[in-house]
This record gives sequence, C-alpha cells and structure tokens, in this order.
Amino acid sequence: MNDRVNSDTTTSRKILRPRRLALLGTVAALGVAVLAASPASSQFGLNSFVGPAQAAEGAATPPGFGDLVSKVKPAVISVRVKIDQDNDKSAMLQQNRMDSDEDSPFDQFSRQFGFRGPGGMNGMPRQRHQMITGEGSGFFISADGYAVTNNHVVDHAESVQVTMDDGTSYTAKVVGTDPKTDLALIKVDGKKDFPFVKFSDQKPRIGDWVVAVGNPFGLGGTVTAGIVSANGRDIGNGPYDDFIQIDAPINKGNSGGPAFDMNGNVIGVNTAIFSPSGGSVGIGFDIPASTAKLVVAQLKDKGSVTRGWLGVQVQPVSAEIADSLGLKEARGAIVDNPQDGSPAAKAGIEAGDVITAVNGTAIKDSRDLARTIATLAPGTSVKLDVFHKGASKTVTLALGELPNERQAKAGEGKAQSNTGTPRLGLSLAPAGDVQGAGQKGVVVTEVDPQGPAAQRGIQTGDVILNVGGKAVTNVGDVRSELAQAKSSGKSSVLLQVKNAETTRFVAVPLA
Repeated sequence: MNDRVNSDTTTSRKILRPRRLALLGTVAALGVAVLAASPASSQFGLNSFVGPAQAAEGAATPPGFGDLVSKVKPAVISVRVKIDQDNDKSAMLQQNRMDSDEDSPFDQFSRQFGFRGPGGMNGMPRQRHQMITGEGSGFFISADGYAVTNNHVVDHAESVQVTMDDGTSYTAKVVGTDPKTDLALIKVDGKKDFPFVKFSDQKPRIGDWVVAVGNPFGLGGTVTAGIVSANGRDIGNGPYDDFIQIDAPINKGNSGGPAFDMNGNVIGVNTAIFSPSGGSVGIGFDIPASTAKLVVAQLKDKGSVTRGWLGVQVQPVSAEIADSLGLKEARGAIVDNPQDGSPAAKAGIEAGDVITAVNGTAIKDSRDLARTIATLAPGTSVKLDVFHKGASKTVTLALGELPNERQAKAGEGKAQSNTGTPRLGLSLAPAGDVQGAGQKGVVVTEVDPQGPAAQRGIQTGDVILNVGGKAVTNVGDVRSELAQAKSSGKSSVLLQVKNAETTRFVAVPLA
C-alpha cells in the first residue's frame, strides 16, 4: 500500500500522522477496487435487500454480487512494471525514500510489506544495479486494448505487462499520464476483442453498494464489497482532490483498479487508503468517474492533459473575511495575488477581489474554483462573477494554459497572519524606513506575544500592504482605516500581508 499519487504528495500527506495515508500501488504493489450501488437499482435482479435476521428465518437468501462480478471481472487486469533503478534517478530517489525513516506516511508500509524485486525484502541490502518490480491494477475501457490505471503504478516504468483474469499476459505501452490526478492510460496492441467496462454517468450516492476487484498483494482477481462512505473528500493530495470514499476493503496492489456500481459501471479508480497500520481499515479513496473520463479522453487524444489557467493565488473566504468585505455569506475564493500577465490580471482582477461564480455556477471555496477552472480547456471564454470593492461585477476572459509547474494554489485554511495598529499588539514603521522591506506598505517591527496579532501568527518583518482595501504607507494610514472600519459597524477588517514567502489576506477582529 505504500504508493505515491505523484511526485509531490509524500510531503503533503505528513499532516495525517500519526495515522497513515497510503497509496495503493507504486514501486511496491497495487490493485483494483470496484463499487456497487444499491441492490434496488441492480439490473441483475437484486431488487430487494433481505437482512441476515430474515435470512436466518428462511424467508429468503441475502443477495450476492455473483452476477455483477462475472460480468465485470474479465475486464479487470493486473499490471506489473519494471523500473531500471540506475537508469532512472527519480525511481532511485523514490526507492531510497521508501527505505528510509518514518517521515513519510508511505515509508512504514513499504518496510512492513517489502519490495518485490531482486536484492531482497525489508531492510536487506540492494544491488546497486537492479530492476525494481511493482504491481498494480487496471481495467480495459475499450475492445481495442485501452486500459486505465494509476500514474503512480506506471511512473518511470521501463516495461509494462498486464495479466487478464484468465491468466493471459500482454505487453502494454504507456499512452499518457497525468500526475495531478494520478491517472494513466495504457494500451495493449494486437487484439480488438478485449472485454471492457464503461464509466458511470451518475455520481454515486452515499450508502450505495460498491464492489472492488483487483490485485491486492499480487492475488489477482480478488473481489471485495462495501458501500460509498462519502463524496468530495480532500486528502491533501493537491488542488483537484475530490475523492469518493469507500469501505470496500482495498489493499496494497489495488491501485489503479476500478470501483463498480451495481450496474457494472465504473464509479471510481482506486488510488489511496487511510490506514494507521498499513492494511485496510475500511477507508479507501477513489478518483471519480467524472474526473477520469475527462482526463482519459485527453490522454487518448494527445498523451497529456492541458488545463485552463486563471493565474491567481487564492484562499477560502472565512466568516471574518466575509464580514470585513461586507459579503452576506462566507463563500467564494478571495484573490491574494494575480500573477503579472495572467488572464486574470489582464481582465482587471485585483488582489482582494472575491470570485463567487464561474459561468453562473456558484463557487464554494478556493479548491472548488481550482477544480472548476481545471476542467475547462485553455482558450475557453469564461464569465466570472466577482465581488470588487463592495460591489458585484461580471468579468469575461479567455483562459490560459496551466504551466507544468505553476498553478493557482488554493489556501487550505492554514493559520493566517494578523496585523493592526499598536492597539492590536503591533509596532509599525514605513517600509521605506526598513532596509530590505521595499517601498510599499508598513513593516511590523515588534509583536506583543500576548496580543491578538500574535495569536493570529503575525511575525516581525511582515509587511502590511493595505487595510480595508486601501493602500497604506505609514502608521497613520493604518489607524485611519481601522477607525473607518470600526465606525462603519464592521467587526473585522481585511489586511493584505506580505512576507518572504507569499502575499495573503487576513481578517483582523476589531476590539
């Protein structure tokens, strides 16, 4: 189960310690999972659910999943990859990370179950030159051999081999990968009659049956069942997190496998589990079919995924920020900083603006904005509803293309710095009077450790750029804007604060 979704997930998931969040397949082992919807909606005749008590009385036999499994199981494959450690520096670094200390939530699992590959298992010395072998799962989506798996299953693979339920093996090629969603498309050539399954067109309901079929621990063709536990889960993997949570047992080797509903359609692709022990505890995460369909279509068409790009750094709108801006409810994404030359900057979007809707659909928070924009193609014309300096307006712009290593980063509700006047426990000085602080704003020169600003995380050296939407250049400007905010009946005021790492907005309560 010790896998990674993409190259930058290991660090992001440390926040889940001491419990463990592990991917289901990488350079270790991976597998398949399947979800099943309510028996009442099944096309296999499971029209009523009979409880165990009734069955014991002989009233009826509890329904099973046999008809469903016999239909979908042939389309599920085991995926085996080989990675040349010496020829791939990334693979070597990945292996070293898995064999090191317990800083990563994936490392302990890897040591517990070991690697499949030459050089031995847990803690055994490895040959300097070797091929690392990994196992995962996948499923055919077309008769001509296209199959879906996780990116972390085939990442850096020198060779990919798939094995069908009947034991037949084929060599596959990687068509394209998308690390941001941990999806990959592979292709087996030479046949046109592979069994395949389809993605569901409907979002699963919480409580619907789910069946998982995969290759846990190399045991291909394993079937488990459970229910959909939750939708829209954010597990700290990236700005596009929108996972389906299931409790069908999935383990190391299930990565990349499908999760089926009771109609035999794929509702999700298994990618990670939440586990204190390294084994299944009934909390697994699937990439939704709606996301997989969009990504797979692009991978098939051009081998990579392009996403729309606004060019803004955003954070969620807290209740305090909403109050300070005069918004009726705490929703939308507040712009910390539009990037120079970005579509947003060219359209006149400024720091402090709140994006509340895209093409008429309300935006819940910054993560919702990132996911929404990412589903749109570069060049698409979008209409944004923006709350700008106390008034609503509509902005129309053409999206750019998200650069490979640059994206609108959504704030995750982290502790926000807070500033104000000396009455809030701060001493301030014009930025121009402090060497290295620049010429804009006022610098925090001292923080009262018992004051409200310190409690909000403000630190010496932070620069306040504006207060209540007005640029400030000295202490008098700050006091004036705070007084104005208080006299207008606001219980908090919005500050734009800059430090060496970022520029952000902070709502400061007014005493």
